[in-house]
Amino acid sequence: MLPYTVNFKVSARTLTGALNAHNKAAVDWGWQGLIAYGCHSLVVVIDSITAQTLQVLEKHKADVVKVKWARENYHHNIGSPYCLRLASADVSGKIIVWDVAAGVAQCEIQEHAKPIQDVQWLWNQDASRDLLLAIHPPNYIVLWNADTGTKLWKKSYADNMLSFSFDPFDPSHLTLLTSEGIVFISDFSPSKPPSGPGKKVYISSPHSSPAHNKLATATGAKKALNKVKILITQEKPSAEFITLNDCLQLAYLPSKRNHMLLLYPREILILDLEVNQTVGVIAIERTGVPFLQVIPCFQRDGLFCLHENGCITLRVRRSYNNIFTTSNEEPDPDPVQELTYDLRSQCDAIRVTKTVRPFSMVCCPVNENAAALVVSDGRVMIWELKSAVCNRNTRNSSSGVSPLYSPVSFCGIPVGVLQNKLPDLSLDNMIGQSAIAGEEHPRGSILREVHLKFLLTGLLSGLPAPQFAIRMCPPLTTKNIKMYQPLLAVGTSNGSVLVYHLTSGLLHKELSIHSCEVKGIEWTSLTSFLSFATSTPNNVGLVRNELQLVDLPTGFFAKRGLFSNFLYFRQYLAVVFKDKPLELWDVRTCTLLREMSKNFPAITALEWSPSHNLKSLRKKQLATREAMARQTVVSDTELSIVESSVISLLQEAESKSELSQNISAREHFVFTDNDGQVYHLTVEGNSVKDSARIPPDGSMGSITCIAWKGDTLVLGDMDGNLNFWDLKGRVSRGIPTHRSWVRKIRFAPGKGNQKLIAMYNDGAEVWDTKEVQMVSSLRSGRNVTFRILDVDWCTSDKVILASDDGCIRVLEMSMKSACFRMDEQELTEPVWCPYLLVPRASLVLKAFLLHQPWNGQYSLDISHVEIKKLLLDPEFTLLQRCLLVSRLYGDESELHFWTVAAHYLHSLSQEKSASTTAPKEAVPRDKLSNPLDICYDVLCENAYFQKFQLERVNLQEVKRSTYDHTRKCTDQLLLLGQTDRAVQLLLETSADNQHYYCDSLKACLVTTVTSSGPSQSTIKLVATNMIANGKLAEGVQLLCLIDKAADACRYLQTYGEWNRAAWLAKVRLNPEECADVLKRWVDHLCSPQVNQKSKALLVLLSLGCFFSVAETLHSMRYFDRAALFVEACLKYGAFEVTEDTDILCKKLVTAVYADYARSLKNLGFKQGAVLFASKAGAAGKDLLNELESSKEERIEE
Repeated sequence: MLPYTVNFKVSARTLTGALNAHNKAAVDWGWQGLIAYGCHSLVVVIDSITAQTLQVLEKHKADVVKVKWARENYHHNIGSPYCLRLASADVSGKIIVWDVAAGVAQCEIQEHAKPIQDVQWLWNQDASRDLLLAIHPPNYIVLWNADTGTKLWKKSYADNMLSFSFDPFDPSHLTLLTSEGIVFISDFSPSKPPSGPGKKVYISSPHSSPAHNKLATATGAKKALNKVKILITQEKPSAEFITLNDCLQLAYLPSKRNHMLLLYPREILILDLEVNQTVGVIAIERTGVPFLQVIPCFQRDGLFCLHENGCITLRVRRSYNNIFTTSNEEPDPDPVQELTYDLRSQCDAIRVTKTVRPFSMVCCPVNENAAALVVSDGRVMIWELKSAVCNRNTRNSSSGVSPLYSPVSFCGIPVGVLQNKLPDLSLDNMIGQSAIAGEEHPRGSILREVHLKFLLTGLLSGLPAPQFAIRMCPPLTTKNIKMYQPLLAVGTSNGSVLVYHLTSGLLHKELSIHSCEVKGIEWTSLTSFLSFATSTPNNVGLVRNELQLVDLPTGFFAKRGLFSNFLYFRQYLAVVFKDKPLELWDVRTCTLLREMSKNFPAITALEWSPSHNLKSLRKKQLATREAMARQTVVSDTELSIVESSVISLLQEAESKSELSQNISAREHFVFTDNDGQVYHLTVEGNSVKDSARIPPDGSMGSITCIAWKGDTLVLGDMDGNLNFWDLKGRVSRGIPTHRSWVRKIRFAPGKGNQKLIAMYNDGAEVWDTKEVQMVSSLRSGRNVTFRILDVDWCTSDKVILASDDGCIRVLEMSMKSACFRMDEQELTEPVWCPYLLVPRASLVLKAFLLHQPWNGQYSLDISHVEIKKLLLDPEFTLLQRCLLVSRLYGDESELHFWTVAAHYLHSLSQEKSASTTAPKEAVPRDKLSNPLDICYDVLCENAYFQKFQLERVNLQEVKRSTYDHTRKCTDQLLLLGQTDRAVQLLLETSADNQHYYCDSLKACLVTTVTSSGPSQSTIKLVATNMIANGKLAEGVQLLCLIDKAADACRYLQTYGEWNRAAWLAKVRLNPEECADVLKRWVDHLCSPQVNQKSKALLVLLSLGCFFSVAETLHSMRYFDRAALFVEACLKYGAFEVTEDTDILCKKLVTAVYADYARSLKNLGFKQGAVLFASKAGAAGKDLLNELESSKEERIEE
């Protein structure tokens, strides 16, 4: 039989409560799948799936204002493992970089003593992952090495900075939100500070627009919205224009390049930065709830919005596609008037009060299908998006909202007929792409309309607001070990008692017992406790007192009213009143035994003796049993057949008999009066005998508390003195602590443990009463910032502190704040987080999930049932498996790589199958259905990219409001080859405009350009001279006019405009010329000074240069990714390895497999190493022999 085991280990932990106003923006959801948020000076880390607290980090001395998880966009291997890194910043200007799993601070950074305004990890460099950019008030941005704490550079600006945002498509572009406007920085680099002051622009608030006032009228609301303009100028607006004071947030849209949103309480403005104008307005009706925050999505053009009532809404950009127009609707002649974001789903609001209001929202960066709301009272609510397929016929066509359709692909590849699918895996697997204007959905595809809804999947509640009264349950003993649970009862100011299980840190029970503040709790057993509460005095100075005896398993409580203070010990309960004599109660029967006479001394402190006459009590119980036995004599044979129910009835009768005969223990208690005199009294039944009186100690003031254990009695007074009495040796010793009023003293549990904790107004101390010396001390304002409200012992070597920051801390006896290792946590639910594994284990698990062909079948045992089903599905391809595992691991670098790789490898296989079935009707690559999402920008197919740019310029044209806007639209149209429309805009220039003459001539030039030799050579000469003289944009325009876009791209690249060159190549050049331009860009990205090989890999994938990708991966020593990519390429026919194959190709494939086999061997993954060593042929022969010999040695052993 297995021995019975019970887990009673209690590790140091912190139970957190309500947040501070400074914590409002201190929350972040990392790629690692964990949410971190600030709670006063603590950083709390929770699991986003199970909503369990995994870690509480404590080292800040001030309130935390920002937390940011490190990005995971690098290749992970044994040298660069999966790890949990977090940066947190506080109001005193300190930044701490944490190793969250170990709970230790890796680095501390301090520049100024003012609150950090914003902090962000740099993600674009392949070389370094340790760079952290921070705003140090009032006007400094500083780049730090977060590994060493070294300051790399510092730059000051003229205005006070509030926040910043990086352009997700171009990391050299940084935008600062200042108190007066916006500063655009276009030369951000980790190696040196930005050169100039940046381009400063002012933005007038939307409220200053005359059109804004028309929103109140329902009839003209749509027209008014279309007319709202936001003017971005380099001139400071006049005083009546409120600038950015009411702008809540600035952020780039990660779903499309050069778009930014500005959040105002009642509007979200979408700006197109190429023309500096508003192309979309999301406005709230007059009765609507204002915005607090918005998070733009990457995978789809959508926005998660948080409102002031705690409601989270999802808005998705409307598709402008004729397929959605039903027969009874008139088609809109000019559909793209504005970027419109339709409300698609919203969650329930919270009840907002003065103390409870929404603070902040974060969105899952990996899947973008869940949002977490942090509330000021310490709650974290996790809302997950769920999709439901609906019948198209039931849709209300008059709603004006275009339907959403589920995507045809899953994990990058169209779903097979028999293939399992996880519909809610991520946002791009829930809803398809928004169709571009004029584009039709692929013919023959099954369009399944979906509706989205939010579902609350996680809720974490914090402690209520202080005050607190805490009491730990009776200690663990050999007798109660089988049923022991480490429970902590917490009395609160609203009258409820919360019972926490300290092994897991979770709330065990919440009981609403009292109608006023709980003042004290005493446990009567492991499953029941007494609590008392006192109301505030009324107008005549009277208070309402309540005393409850609660049984935890049933939740039943017996109410006894009107009490002031009490002390319980085993059988008797002493109730002490302020202006009334002492009362004695019997806890077993809940009856009043005796009320003392009026001349009984006023009690200032009382304590029961820990020892009593248990032997005499047992003798009495034995005598009672013998008497009962004589009354019910039975023979041995009869006794053997007595049923258990009869025995239980006898036991019950026995206990009643003991009560009826008033069998009770004799107990002792001591108390002090106002003069400091100590009284020793004996209680037995309802008789109270005065045993001894000890005169007051002259060195002691008014006694406030007493503690008694064994032969030691300790008294504390109002002046901070502690008096230690050795009752056996009859000696006493007074110690002045100089700590003011001793509020509470309590001995630690455990036989022979003479440690004692004393609580003062300004902190607490632990004393060893045997040696009469202090063990540890904690003082508010010196060691810690919080004030102690209550103390108790958790175990014989751990203390519990309740503090005014709303937290309860379980600490070692040293009382030093310490974090714990996350792997030491006792969790009630399993947590999926590979980052918590040791590096070797997490990488082996990843290889195991990715590739298991050595078993002949896939096997797995993980907690996610749906994911398990997918990974075991034979139809689930290698590419889909790689994509899914990158999502499971939150691996940003792998997710982007495999998304692009899966798309283009699948496109290649489609092209091959199309060309073999119908060679004459081969589908051009750019015309294929289901293009790559536009969030990948220049990595998309050329035709799709061109359509998107045309839609964008049409929208810019509709929205133009000034001559500058018109001129920028003209430039874009000329580059896109839309010469007729460009001429129309040029001819719109008014005669009184200073550019009238130039624009007229330009219109003539555009219409008369011919392809004759002389005119082309002249224009090319002029364009070259213009470029040489600093007019790059004008020269490029001229070259595009004469169809010399390839030359224009070369000039742009020569002058460092790599992104612009890539854009122009995608929209104007044929595939071959475009590929040449992009390949030069790849060489530039791979150069040591740029070092963006990860981006270069994505560009090569988009070009279909799969062999170059495999070569580059191998040269970068990304052996796992290289081997899986080669495997996928061989499967999809990107390159083949046969006898006639190019020697270079064969050599690369075998080298990749051999190196991957070696890396698997180093991880200890022998099965995988054997498989890939055998695939590597001659290159893996030695390794294969080595692996097989080691296998034989193990068998022999």
